[in-house]
Amino acid sequence: MFVCSCFGVTDQQIKEHAAAGACTPRQIASVSKAGTDCGSCVRTIQGLLGRGGCPRRTLAEQGGAALTGASLSEAA
Repeated sequence: MFVCSCFGVTDQQIKEHAAAGACTPRQIASVSKAGTDCGSCVRTIQGLLGRGGCPRRTLAEQGGAALTGASLSEAA
């Protein structure tokens, strides 16, 4: 299903970016542009991201290296 019709971003792409460490709508926007034009998809993106379960946050809590914006771009 398309989440962001402005840039053609699907729910599956959002989930893949989240699995790679993008935990906020702003981080999703950085790697996909979703939510940066009309903004009507931001709430849907927030819903897909949910609360907790963020690989980046889990890594940080365990003392591991958190993903950077550069590594998110490389994962895309």
